[in-house]
Amino acid sequence: MRLELMISGMVAVHAKHAVFAALAGVEGVTRAEVELGRAELELSRSEAEIDAVVAELRAAIAALGFAVTDVRRLARQLPTL
Repeated sequence: MRLELMISGMVAVHAKHAVFAALAGVEGVTRAEVELGRAELELSRSEAEIDAVVAELRAAIAALGFAVTDVRRLARQLPTL
């Protein structure tokens, strides 16, 4: 499963590193790309767990003082050859 999180309050590069570390601590996150204001994640958790995982991601980011303003599911992406 792939998700995109829109995150408010991230204004400096150190915020990017802090969010990356927080997301890496959430069970099931297998890949995270973090930019100022957004993060794209790959998760190994099932679709049935979507509400629980989003709540965990929101809590991890809120602990840093930022807020998740939007969550979008992304289509699966095939590797490039």
